[in-house]
Amino acid sequence: MKKLSLGSERKTKTTELNMAPLIDMVFILLIFFLVTTSFVKEAGVEVKRPIASTAEQQEKTNMIVAVTEEGTVHIENQMVDIRSVRSIMERFKHENPLGNVVITADTNSRFGVSIEVLDEVRRAGITNVVVAATQE
Repeated sequence: MKKLSLGSERKTKTTELNMAPLIDMVFILLIFFLVTTSFVKEAGVEVKRPIASTAEQQEKTNMIVAVTEEGTVHIENQMVDIRSVRSIMERFKHENPLGNVVITADTNSRFGVSIEVLDEVRRAGITNVVVAATQE
């Protein structure tokens, strides 16, 4: 006669989780987010932009000129004298004839400094000039 055992000879089977597809999916998502992220080139100084209801976001900017609250002018993260803006812009126009210039001025900056910068950029022959503002 055969002996009956109540669970003494049970075979336990362990389950394994394959992590390779999960890691592949994480890398695919990472690559997707890196490719679709747009990187915005900002000025090196902190500028509080004024609000304008007609403001539009620019897709691509080539040169950023910032005017701080103290009235200092920064071009591509370097502080420059207002008298050298025109020569820098002429060099920029020679290198990039279709390049854009974005002027970002602090809300509390003197209005005259921003106008002087705008005049110097236009005297250099650059017609693609945008004054940056934030939307309401």
